[in-house]
Amino acid sequence: MSHKDVDIVRELARKYREIAADERNEERRQRMSDTNDLKTGLRPAVLIDEVPWHEFASYPEMALVCEDPFLRGMEEYFRRKLFQWEHFQVDMVAEPFYPVGKSFSSTGLGIEIQENIVKTDEKNNIVSHQYLDVLATEEDLEKIKPPVVTLNEEQTGKNLQLVQEVLGEVLPAKVVGTTIYCAYWDQIPRFRGVETVLYDMMDRPEFIHAIVRKFADWHMRYLEQLEQWNLLEAHPSLLHCTPAYTSELPGKDYEGKTRLKDVWFRGMAQMLNTVSPQMFVEFELDYMRPLMERCGLVYYGCCEPLDSRIPYLIQIPNMRKLGVSPWSDVERCAEQLGSRFVAARKPNPALVAISTDEDEVARETEKTILACRKNNCPYELVLKDISTVSGKLDNLVRWSKAVQKTLDKYY
Repeated sequence: MSHKDVDIVRELARKYREIAADERNEERRQRMSDTNDLKTGLRPAVLIDEVPWHEFASYPEMALVCEDPFLRGMEEYFRRKLFQWEHFQVDMVAEPFYPVGKSFSSTGLGIEIQENIVKTDEKNNIVSHQYLDVLATEEDLEKIKPPVVTLNEEQTGKNLQLVQEVLGEVLPAKVVGTTIYCAYWDQIPRFRGVETVLYDMMDRPEFIHAIVRKFADWHMRYLEQLEQWNLLEAHPSLLHCTPAYTSELPGKDYEGKTRLKDVWFRGMAQMLNTVSPQMFVEFELDYMRPLMERCGLVYYGCCEPLDSRIPYLIQIPNMRKLGVSPWSDVERCAEQLGSRFVAARKPNPALVAISTDEDEVARETEKTILACRKNNCPYELVLKDISTVSGKLDNLVRWSKAVQKTLDKYY
């Protein structure tokens, strides 16, 4: 590592330390925690995540100059945080440390995805996929092996020491664990293709059950090993874009080793939006429920509309937060969720894709506000899945201002 690279990262860390010390961070943490604790009447948190960062590479403050790969990663982390705080902050929280992830590996599923890809933007990770069927028979299914998770404490220690040496006394470093993300219906189609799976639900239901059972068993073994090796994070700020702060986790008997019951579970089944609610229960919820019940609280849903699934999902005892996607009927969702669950509202990213119409953003935001206030439903607003802003930073800036201005009318 060159002194030049270290000086660059250290200077960025100094700037980051200043925003992390801003008193607004603590107010936002508490408000998000209160929302997840089901306190009602609060101003909802507004976050922006899954940003197309490559479209801002031309901005001078986003130019990466470190040569060392490790320091370049740190540089990118700080530049993105500072850029977002400056331009589209909304309710972003800057934590007062640099996170160092616990190092571990997994043997995986034992099978590989085979696909054809079409790209429209070489720098964008959002691409079109055509998946080939590598799980066509019972024999293929036997290729899936139970996972073996291996902890690498030595590597974690080396990474922590390196970060501490780079940052010095400028900013603390903190070792953090992983969060749970369980979505085997995001995985299965990647090994078979969406149409193939949907046809087999009708023509070969027992085979689909065998596949789902295999994936559910794999995930249970995986989660148990994360718990065994103390790889779970007890105090995450985010759970895949959504605020994770809550006074209820970890458990009151927590003593340092993070158990499954101390953490959030996150699940989804986006492609099953095309099947009936009964088939959703049969092929997803009946298999997912045992995993959910091992954890402290559950957050479910992503881009799929859950309007017709909510009656089944809220029967899960530890369900706490459900996704309300742009394709959901927000009034119908808020009515069903009431004050017993958090509505994780996802505004439509299409509103920032080409240009931003503040009036349209205000209408969408107000519809969510009125629905949740009417039903006394705690909620949040998280703009995510932003494939593009057409290179226009102003799209996110204008969206942020329009949402905050609309909220100001009610809070």
